[in-house]
Amino acid sequence: MNSLRAYAGRRRVLVDLLIPSIPRPRAVLKRPLGEPIHWRAHVFADGHDLVRAFFRFRKAGTEAWTQVAMHAEPNDEYTLEWNPAEIGLYEIAVSGVIDHFGSWRAGFIKKVNAGEQVDVDLRIGADLIGEAVDRAAGEDAAKLKGWRDFLADNDRDFRQRVEFARSDEVAGLVDRYPAYDLETVIEPVRTLSVERELAICGAWYEYFPRSCADDGHRHGTFDDAAKRLPEIAAMGFDIVYFPPIHPIGVPFRKGKNNSLTPDSDDVGSPWAIGGENGGHKAIHPELGDFESFGRFVEAVKSHGMELALDIAFQCAPDHPYVRENPQWFRWRPDGTVQYAENPPKKYQDILPFDFETTDWENLWAELKSVFDFWIEKGVKIFRVDNPHTKSFIFWEWCIQEIKKVHPEAIFLAEAFTRPKRKYWLGRAGFTQGYTYFTWRNDARVMREYLEELTQTEVADYFWPNFWPNTPDILHEDLQTGNRATFIGRYVLAATLSSNVGIYGPAYEIRDHIPFPGKEEYTNNEKYELKRWNWTAPGNIREEITLVNLARRENPALQRTRNLTFCETDNPYFIAYLKQTPDRTNQILVVVSMDWNWAQMGHITLPLEQMGLGSDREFGVEDLLDSRRTVYRWKGKKNFVRLDPRRSPAHIFRIVL
Repeated sequence: MNSLRAYAGRRRVLVDLLIPSIPRPRAVLKRPLGEPIHWRAHVFADGHDLVRAFFRFRKAGTEAWTQVAMHAEPNDEYTLEWNPAEIGLYEIAVSGVIDHFGSWRAGFIKKVNAGEQVDVDLRIGADLIGEAVDRAAGEDAAKLKGWRDFLADNDRDFRQRVEFARSDEVAGLVDRYPAYDLETVIEPVRTLSVERELAICGAWYEYFPRSCADDGHRHGTFDDAAKRLPEIAAMGFDIVYFPPIHPIGVPFRKGKNNSLTPDSDDVGSPWAIGGENGGHKAIHPELGDFESFGRFVEAVKSHGMELALDIAFQCAPDHPYVRENPQWFRWRPDGTVQYAENPPKKYQDILPFDFETTDWENLWAELKSVFDFWIEKGVKIFRVDNPHTKSFIFWEWCIQEIKKVHPEAIFLAEAFTRPKRKYWLGRAGFTQGYTYFTWRNDARVMREYLEELTQTEVADYFWPNFWPNTPDILHEDLQTGNRATFIGRYVLAATLSSNVGIYGPAYEIRDHIPFPGKEEYTNNEKYELKRWNWTAPGNIREEITLVNLARRENPALQRTRNLTFCETDNPYFIAYLKQTPDRTNQILVVVSMDWNWAQMGHITLPLEQMGLGSDREFGVEDLLDSRRTVYRWKGKKNFVRLDPRRSPAHIFRIVL
């Protein structure tokens, strides 16, 4: 009999499925604020009794649930459209109970219609109303008590009692007070993160503040970096992103081009965090102090943007953590700490934390406090360096604890890793993630990848952020490409995904010189001060501005999963449609991924999905053309020619 204790034997209702949701405990589903969520649950019981299903939600960390009855659909399905009122981390549940009064009423009506005796049934109905009296209060309780007494009174008019028992008024009031003692609640409780608009749609611009002195010799400051903000804002970016701004370690500091033999004036990698001036809660003294940092944060806001900071949980050998908390690191037999490795890459200037330390609770608390510290300084957006090389369950705890207090916080996972690990981080709470976009370099594989991201369950928890380049990654496509390559790759990144980013200076002036034999920049800014020529001939600042303007003007480009690919008869073409739900804004993007030669072909449009008849003429306005040229089209198949010497892409707005 002991084995029976695992079963709640009197609970007959099954809550078998909830869509959308992720059944793993603490896994996070994501939705933007303002978009209704269509919930669907499978709820049923044995026999012929009716079932009621309820949708419940509450802010994570609070006690009281809000409950809403779900709508019964055929085949044991229950649905509800719910539009959360504010951003935040929510707990979601669905419960099911036997509707004893409703089941009795349905059977009672059938018996009455069939001319059967219902004297005893009236008494049963009265008893069920009496049970509701005990669950009600105030006027409702008094009203239900009177109705119970009326149905149970054999001296009252029989026909009136029958009609009253069948009435919608009685059923409606009893329905307000269902019996929950035998309810079944879905397990585990689901978690939903309702995110602000910038979490689902934003353009990131990364640059190094230390290179903003513009002479390649003097170390730049936050005040120098602020001088670039008007230009970045004018190009249409929403988020300014800095690599780590902390003190940089001295032992094993890397020299230019990742050299192991630095010169005395080499500035080192910002990701080698910590030194005599502090660690993750300190500022590199040559950048400025907290007062100048605060000025920069305010300057960013004044230009309508937000600041994102890089959080890299690793330490230079002279980081205070190494001295003060040696138990957080893995020590080798020779008395040194094991530095980070990703064979054949070696990172002699950084030491990883040991997440198997017996002091893990204090380690977790300290790392979370780093985010708390910078949030207090006005930063709400974080790009997290290599989170897949740290404890996965730490991230789940850390991010969700922060989101309970700061639901506006945004976390971008820089995890170029295997799909299951990347997607797990999304389910753990990371708002966005880096992707394999950089390595999808022909139309067919690009389409296959986007269909995975937008048309599978992945879209419920993984929000992609497309970066054509980073300080770490200069793909061969850019190394060997031309101006059209840079323009086309940005068009793809910024219109396929609603979140996009570039390592800005290098991308806008088309820096494409690789380190020999590697997918990295030569004279990499990670290891030296750079002097950028922001207006170098052949730069693509105008094209970037036009793309970002199209994103801001067109709501259809402000979402990722509203993507429909269009068939083409040219294998170099990739064409896709994005629409708002009401179809008032429709964007057709066509890109030729042949960056060298003119290509032509036909695009087949999904006219029915677009709300267009086959005989209706319509216009397509090219948003990538500063003249906003409008072409007249008709029917589902239309001709396109793209010459990379002019433009490798069209961003067409449908004009009806």
